[in-house]
Amino acid sequence: MADRIPLYPVRSAAAAASRRRAASFGAAGPGPGAERPSRYQLEEESAHLDEMPLMMSEEGFENDESDYHTLPRARLSRRKKWFVCGGWTFLCSSCCDWLMNICQRKTELKARTVWLGYPEKCEEKHPRNSIKNQKYNVFTFIPGVLYEQFKFFLNLYFLVVSCSQFVPALKIGYLYTYWAPLGFVLAVTIMREAVDEFRRFQRDKEVNSQLYSKLTVRGKVQVKSSDIQVGDLIIVEKNQRIPSDMVFLRTSEKAGSCFVRTDQLDGETDWKLKVAVSCTQRLPALGDLFSISAYVYAQKPQLDIHSFEGTFTREDSDPPIHESLSIENTLWASTVVASGTVIGVVIYTGKETRSVMNTSNPQNKVGLLDLELNRLTKALFLALIALSVVMVTLQGFAGPWYRSLFRFLLLFSYIIPISLRVNLDMGKAAYGWMIMKDENIPGTVVRTSTIPEELGRLVYLLTDKTGTLTQNEMVFKRLHLGTVSYGTDTVDEIQDHLLRSCSQTQPQAGGNSASSTPPRKAQASAPKVRKSVSSRVHEAVKAVALCHNVTPVYEARGTAGETEFTEADQDFSDDSRTYQASSPDEVALVQWTESVGLTLVSRDLTSMQLRTPSGQMLTYCILQTFPFTSESKRMGVIVRPRPLQQQQRGLRTSGFTSVFLQDTSTAEITFYMKGADVAMSPIVQYNDWLEEECGNMAREGLRTLVVAKRALTEEQYQDFESRYSQAKLSIHDRTLKVAAVVESLEREMELLCLTGVEDQLQADVRPTLEMLRNAGIKIWMLTGDKLETATCIAKSSHLVSRTQDTHIFRPVAGRADAHLELNAFRRKQDCALVISGDSLEVCLRYYEREFVELACQCPAVVCCRCSPTQKARIVKLLQRRTGRRTCAIGDGGNDVSMIQAADCGIGIEGKEGRQASLAADFSVTQFRHVGRLLMVHGRSSYTRSAALGQFVMHRGLILSTMQAVFSSVFYFASVPLYQGFLMVGYATVYTMFPVFSLVLDQDVKPEMAMLYPELYKDLTKGRSLSFKTFLVWVLISIYQGGILMYGALVLFESEFVHVVAISFTALVLTELLMVALTVRTWHWLMVVAELLSLSCYVASLAFLNEYFDVAFITTVTFVWKVSAITGVSCLPLYVLKYVKRKLSPPSYSKLSS
Repeated sequence: MADRIPLYPVRSAAAAASRRRAASFGAAGPGPGAERPSRYQLEEESAHLDEMPLMMSEEGFENDESDYHTLPRARLSRRKKWFVCGGWTFLCSSCCDWLMNICQRKTELKARTVWLGYPEKCEEKHPRNSIKNQKYNVFTFIPGVLYEQFKFFLNLYFLVVSCSQFVPALKIGYLYTYWAPLGFVLAVTIMREAVDEFRRFQRDKEVNSQLYSKLTVRGKVQVKSSDIQVGDLIIVEKNQRIPSDMVFLRTSEKAGSCFVRTDQLDGETDWKLKVAVSCTQRLPALGDLFSISAYVYAQKPQLDIHSFEGTFTREDSDPPIHESLSIENTLWASTVVASGTVIGVVIYTGKETRSVMNTSNPQNKVGLLDLELNRLTKALFLALIALSVVMVTLQGFAGPWYRSLFRFLLLFSYIIPISLRVNLDMGKAAYGWMIMKDENIPGTVVRTSTIPEELGRLVYLLTDKTGTLTQNEMVFKRLHLGTVSYGTDTVDEIQDHLLRSCSQTQPQAGGNSASSTPPRKAQASAPKVRKSVSSRVHEAVKAVALCHNVTPVYEARGTAGETEFTEADQDFSDDSRTYQASSPDEVALVQWTESVGLTLVSRDLTSMQLRTPSGQMLTYCILQTFPFTSESKRMGVIVRPRPLQQQQRGLRTSGFTSVFLQDTSTAEITFYMKGADVAMSPIVQYNDWLEEECGNMAREGLRTLVVAKRALTEEQYQDFESRYSQAKLSIHDRTLKVAAVVESLEREMELLCLTGVEDQLQADVRPTLEMLRNAGIKIWMLTGDKLETATCIAKSSHLVSRTQDTHIFRPVAGRADAHLELNAFRRKQDCALVISGDSLEVCLRYYEREFVELACQCPAVVCCRCSPTQKARIVKLLQRRTGRRTCAIGDGGNDVSMIQAADCGIGIEGKEGRQASLAADFSVTQFRHVGRLLMVHGRSSYTRSAALGQFVMHRGLILSTMQAVFSSVFYFASVPLYQGFLMVGYATVYTMFPVFSLVLDQDVKPEMAMLYPELYKDLTKGRSLSFKTFLVWVLISIYQGGILMYGALVLFESEFVHVVAISFTALVLTELLMVALTVRTWHWLMVVAELLSLSCYVASLAFLNEYFDVAFITTVTFVWKVSAITGVSCLPLYVLKYVKRKLSPPSYSKLSS
């Protein structure tokens, strides 16, 4: 593929790395038996890449300032050159940066120590806890709105023209003819902005005025959200929004934990389990928080909402109590408490909260059509200046020629019509209304009304996978044990195995243990015996039922809206039980274990209860939980079965140590772990089936998880627990230290099973993707899922056809690997690309331009393991490198950055919340609606706006042409041809309705546009609005303006007023006929608009005595002269259009016929 594309390496990063290596060798000294590499040896090592038989150019090295072969003298000369040429620029920019920093006064974010209940002890001054989404204040509203309007050339031009009429020497008409249209546009804009700003102010005021209970030494007091300070103890009730970032201290729930809803923060609808600090949770009463001396050390405010590092310290105990704080101990602002009442200490407020720091002001998107029209407007302005200069030159620069030049500029100012912006904005509003009223795409919402035409210009479509192409509804499909596989049709077999295993286990356990495995000492000494299928199935199902973060939630019967009950002593009813977890995969696995007979009925921080098929309750003590992270790609849990005597006594203990020290002779400690195959393969014991079966399941589109376990002795766990506690208390590099301790357990684990969960495709995904591909749109799938599943979904959804080759980009770690792999990819022809986020990062670091050129030639690209920032970066990369229009589609909070970065963002209201939908420009309910949104509405919006914009410019050009002819005939006098109401009426009541009715025009029916998506491909070339089409309209305007003016001058008899009457009437009729010539499919409102405009003009003739001779316009002479001039101006164009359609018909006309 694309053999002509050379690979120019970017050597700056590699050179810096080499210099760092050389510096480190020089600092540390050579090790034993090692030679100290010289600078030239390091250069030769990197330069070895140049010897590869690849297409490379030395220009890339020679032009790079950080080239390895650059001599110090050359660098010195470059430095001198910089001082001469760039020093002044650098000095100015440095001064500007310094002034900006002084004005903005950005405070450095620092870590902090927060004393419980004593905000006055805070050494630093922290921001107010107020939310402000307003764009302006009282003083900046008018200047800000005016700046946003007049930064566009079109509006600024009209402002200058209107202001010029206050100069008596330049005044050529009535003030209202200039200021009325401009004032109307500004008034509408200011009113719209004022309404939006007032709504934002009301929303902010409502949030900032919410009352919360603040705990003080004197008791509870009510405070506003905006008055909360760092260090305050805030009480948040159920279903109440958390006002600021807090550390979770206490809860009314007996388990010491609560659930929060985070859909407004990360877009995920699953509830998150939060854990209170055990030291404060154990305090007898709420007021005891003021009787202890404790503080929280919190890291500096950061963007990452999924991590937190801190410590809790109680000083007044002997010895002092230290507890590590992590993400599960935090309550972020903008989340909602879902269960119980919580008390937290405020650590971040206002703009330092995670929610505010992750809120980026979305850019004001400007459509490509608006940019093209802006360029045409500048071209018209140059033509206006040229025409005025020509007129003054033909005058011979007589008298005060500069005054004449300005008057000609004002006379010809209608070349750039002010109604252009008004008509286009009204058209955009009409397109948005049509989209939302389309019954074929119900629920579609247009949130950005300024870019509907962008839907018709898209070349790249970047889509999420989970929840966008798929339903995000996980269904358990397969359980594989290595020698036997179970699917959805063999559930009864698994149930039989469980019943058989449980019946065998109960007499063996002797009522002392709920575990199905033999005691620890017997297992260590007994030889390995092949387990029966029943026991293997039981072990696998039990592992799946125990290794998760799912919590069953029960609602009280008959009292809707009451607090959910999760305690073990409740009446556990299957009807009222629902499962909450951070991942739908987890819920699908637990629901499957329930279907086969092993049911999760209760869970808290220290224990969970399972119900066997025989009805027996098994209680397990949770010793440790290791949550899933994107880095580790696995999660684990350490449990110990609670002896039956303790279950009967109903012991309730809060500490891990006190639980497993109750009876250590009969209960075995087990470490369960599950995760992705790439993460679990090195951990489990040797086997010959895991890799093959993972590939088979992935090819079927299943999301696979490997489940394993390891039995731990008491000594092993005690050693691990002490090291783990120390690592969690670390302030620096806590994550690395904790991961290292956990990895010490992840060795030689026993492989239990492989599970497969299916994420079903959305309805009509395959035909929609095929339609988009036929329309010439290149589709990139950006997902955080693993490579095998992403590849399978790409094939099952027909994003990649089954006959098409797929090139899987091998993992690369450095520049040399990327170089080789890119050259291997170059040799592939017409194949889809699958690449991981890590490899993509390496390629973009060294070979950005080459990678984009190669990837853009692929019919489809799949990027897996992508982070949200990577998704946005890919969008911006395509925009910058290709210059084409991009569209991003997603449904979750992790897609918001990608949606906002794209030229056109589409959000889907799915199971991950409404965050993507609210942040998008267009919101749909299903992915299949995207096809009609683009093929029908996007296509028609662009073609209609292109025709409307050019016709409005034609309407001004023809008037300016007539003015030029008139001035030329009358000795280049700068006298207006039409004045007063004639000019206002021409741009409004006489021609506005027919011209604006072009927004109803359509070249093909919607059904035809959906059936032949190839029609969409023509729009991406921009042929509907280009300099070529614009030039055609200019020539038409010159021809018609010349005919109308010269015809009126030839046919008028004695009085000048007859010239005005004949030419203006012919002008209005010509415009009405040109609308009819432009229309491709008539709508009944178009006919009404034509007749209404004509009627308004005829009726107004009786009141225009100041401009027309009423006696003359009622004569037959007037009628035939107007008819003759109008016929000569329009009839040739009708003939040319007919001949062109016969000789070279457009593609849509072939389909229509």
